[in-house]
Amino acid sequence: MTARRLGYDGIVVAAPVTVPYARYSIRSAHWFCGRALAGLIREAGVDKAEIDGFCISSFTLDPDSAVGLMQHLGVSPRWLDHIPMGGASGAVALRRAARAVQAGDAEIVALIGADTNHVDSFRRTVATFSQFANDAVYPYGAGGPNASFAFLTDHYMKEFGARREDFGRLCIAQRDNALPVPHAMMKRPLTMGQYLDARPIALPLRLFDCVMPCAGAEACLVTTGDRARSLGLPCAPVLATIERHNAFPDDPIQYRGGWAVDAGELYDQAGLGPGDIDLVQAYDDYPVICFMQIEDLGFCAKGEAPAFVRERDLRTGGDFPFNTSGGQLSAGQAGAGGGFIGLVETLRQLTGRTHGHPVEGARHGLVSCFGMINYDRGLCTSAAILGRSDR
Repeated sequence: MTARRLGYDGIVVAAPVTVPYARYSIRSAHWFCGRALAGLIREAGVDKAEIDGFCISSFTLDPDSAVGLMQHLGVSPRWLDHIPMGGASGAVALRRAARAVQAGDAEIVALIGADTNHVDSFRRTVATFSQFANDAVYPYGAGGPNASFAFLTDHYMKEFGARREDFGRLCIAQRDNALPVPHAMMKRPLTMGQYLDARPIALPLRLFDCVMPCAGAEACLVTTGDRARSLGLPCAPVLATIERHNAFPDDPIQYRGGWAVDAGELYDQAGLGPGDIDLVQAYDDYPVICFMQIEDLGFCAKGEAPAFVRERDLRTGGDFPFNTSGGQLSAGQAGAGGGFIGLVETLRQLTGRTHGHPVEGARHGLVSCFGMINYDRGLCTSAAILGRSDR
């Protein structure tokens, strides 16, 4: 029997920070983490020493871990965690930090997801990503996530009747959302014709189905509501979180994720249902995983996401605001920062600090995260619901 988890009363997220993205950079991941920390200090108006906890996620810190990074940053925290879960790291870091603050192990925790992107760094990251990938796909010449997601996309299309135009609707809406966002890498509108006719990458995937790796960072602070108010910080209360790893290992081809196991608990803890969510930020390295999240989080039944997106407007001003900063498909994938982009954007929307178009009247935002794709499936899922503070 699973014990009922405590809620997150009094715990908030504040101080959204994005270190502007760059396609390539000669800077190190340590530099981007440092810029993120500097941004948090400016946003919160605190001394560096007052940030006494850190959750770090990065693929390119090697040979350092979060421990070595602390020396580079010149800090001495009393609580530290390294979250090596890629795209799932944002909501997982939020969970860890919230519990640390609740327990009194830290008062202000910085969540930082950051990576550099040298000309060769993506290849080197892929080459050492997992032993499963080393054994199962690299000997056949299939390196990186494109082949894996082509496999998952092809299966989803055959199983549920999705068309490329359905994925295109999502990509085009996210591009529209990204256009006013200063740090978004994609700055031109995308048409359905351009989407459908783009060069093939790993069929059925074409160019605009795939994220563009870049350098950058996303960050925010977790603390108590009282501390945030004492600093004059707009903040969003944490209403619920979940995480799950290696869900449904017996599925021969992944068509669902851990959200399908835990979504009920997520909504129960928040005291809400899918109909109460005003905006959704989903991990979006490829459109098919967005469809899985829309289904597994209860917005429609399994296999109904294609019809769902045909019937709804996913733009910021639409009836189902989705990835309102453009997500990774139009803003770019700043390495492990991609696991935090949805959390930071949701915080911006709920505290009136948006970089793009606001979702008018939004009170509840859902962040969904996905990471660590091996040769045939992603292993980590997480999610969180944030609210708008009335105080």
